[in-house]
Amino acid sequence: MRLFLYSFILLLCSSQSLNAAAKIDHWQTPQGSRVYYVRTEGLPMADIQVLFDAGSARDGQQFGLAALTAGLLDTGAGQWDANAIADRFESVGAIFGAASSIDSASLSLRTLTDKPLFDKAVDTMQVILARPRFNEADFQREKNRTLAGLKQQEESPSDLASIAFYKTLYYGHPYAHPSSGNLKTVAALTADDLRRFYQKYYVATNAIIVIVGDLTKQQAEQTAEKLVAGLPTGQRPGALPDVTMPVKSTQQHIEFPSTQTHVLVGLPGTYRKDADYFNLYVGNHILGGSGLVSKLFEEVREKRGLAYSASSAFITMLKPGPFLVSLQTRNDQTPQALQVLNKTLADFIANGPSEAELAAAKKNITGGFAMRFDTNKELASYVGMIGFYGLPLDYLNNFQQKIEQVTVASISDAFKRRVNPQLLQTVTVGKSAK
Repeated sequence: MRLFLYSFILLLCSSQSLNAAAKIDHWQTPQGSRVYYVRTEGLPMADIQVLFDAGSARDGQQFGLAALTAGLLDTGAGQWDANAIADRFESVGAIFGAASSIDSASLSLRTLTDKPLFDKAVDTMQVILARPRFNEADFQREKNRTLAGLKQQEESPSDLASIAFYKTLYYGHPYAHPSSGNLKTVAALTADDLRRFYQKYYVATNAIIVIVGDLTKQQAEQTAEKLVAGLPTGQRPGALPDVTMPVKSTQQHIEFPSTQTHVLVGLPGTYRKDADYFNLYVGNHILGGSGLVSKLFEEVREKRGLAYSASSAFITMLKPGPFLVSLQTRNDQTPQALQVLNKTLADFIANGPSEAELAAAKKNITGGFAMRFDTNKELASYVGMIGFYGLPLDYLNNFQQKIEQVTVASISDAFKRRVNPQLLQTVTVGKSAK
């Protein structure tokens, strides 16, 4: 039964696509939860997400608390242990998951809409939301698993570079620490800490519910109210503190016995509702976000063979996330690779892209945009992003128009104002060349 249903879901998802012009309905439940709903006909399934402002930025000094809380939700709830929960979802062909990031924590459900199957899947999700156990045995198992993963990070130069980079950019800010915490902070956590975190942040007014699928609006309303029925009303957390820009550039090297050096260069960049977002997005696509045809790839890899790849990205969050340029290079080539990276970036900031590069970037971005959400699951993720970051409901419909409005002048202006080469933070992890 489970194998047939799951195969059926995959077949439907791969054989049909969604209309790019998604109509998003929005309302609030009586408890204050925000609901975002998209009706998609033809696929007898639904994707549901419940998001909370409960990511690692809410850890306080207990780094790793949000991630461990989210990870424990489906290990036991109500009268069911982890096996019973898994059996309930498998018996109706449903797929459930829980995750956390820096900004948010989320629960997701993919289920068929046939009423008996749908009701059982939603009922199970509701119990996980409202009555997680956080019992000691489950907690100790997940905590030990987390600690083992943190020990493995100490052997990964890429992980060490990322941790050092975020700490350098956001020192003292809630974005500074890794979502998974560190050995000291995770070792000190207790099951009661998780319960308190859950009780504070997993409340109805802090919940965003996303429903995408072959359900009527009435069914969506009933589903949304059922999911948060067992949650206290609570209140939303306060705004995160503003990000402070660095006052000067720094360079940090971490010695590591590897043949390759990991290089990260950047500074706090942009956030989801930034007026400069589309200019920075398109500009970065040309600079280092488009893979094999980007300026960074051409200068670092194609012309000089200094790295297998080189890329850049604006990671957008509630507050300005990092603008990040990264590459890996042979240890003895690190100084040259870093020099080329910085020069390519400085030249782009000073001169901007060409008209031909901009035209190619627009064509690439808009041409593949609809494919990014051509399944219920992908569309639900985009709708969740729209809801969590408070973007306009017509964001997806207007995305291509916003891209087309970007000009060479607007890219140059945005990069000059938002990426100051004199404030770049550099982190390298590898073996120093003799």
